[in-house]
Amino acid sequence: MSREIVLFIAASLDGFIAKEDDDLQWLEDTEGEGDAGYQDMYQTVDTVIMGKKTYDYIVEHMKPFPYPDKKCYVFSTTEKGSNEYVEFVNEDVVEFTKKLKAQEGTKIWMVGGGDILNSFFKENLIDEYIITITPHILGSGIPLFKEKIPQIDLNLIDIKQFGQFAQLYYMVNQGNK
Repeated sequence: MSREIVLFIAASLDGFIAKEDDDLQWLEDTEGEGDAGYQDMYQTVDTVIMGKKTYDYIVEHMKPFPYPDKKCYVFSTTEKGSNEYVEFVNEDVVEFTKKLKAQEGTKIWMVGGGDILNSFFKENLIDEYIITITPHILGSGIPLFKEKIPQIDLNLIDIKQFGQFAQLYYMVNQGNK
């Protein structure tokens, strides 16, 4: 049985996950309610994966490191080795992830960012989509979905409201896998 990959991410109403300069202040300033389901999702995963730009943002803006109790992989073309929190991966994103999915464990959380997500969408590696829509139209920025990804059919499982956030929870239609 293959481990599932969950995408738990926020995006503006027009589909951007960050402004062009990686600014997320618009997201942090939004009136939410509770943690928008974060802890519930976080308890279901034992592994966290992300790209290097996302990792750099987290290290710069979140103290202490937010995932110390999870196995954390950071895809990078520049960093090698590991530190107390993460292991840097210099392998092909898709091949490494397929091996990771075949290992024992619970779910894997794909944190982001935009470039690495595009690889995951192209290969249909995401099993669950938990996308929290914010009440913003940014007009430009880093898109959640880039052009030329294949059609992926989803089943809507749940919709929740957390203050000004609307959260959509989808599972990939198994006929799609």
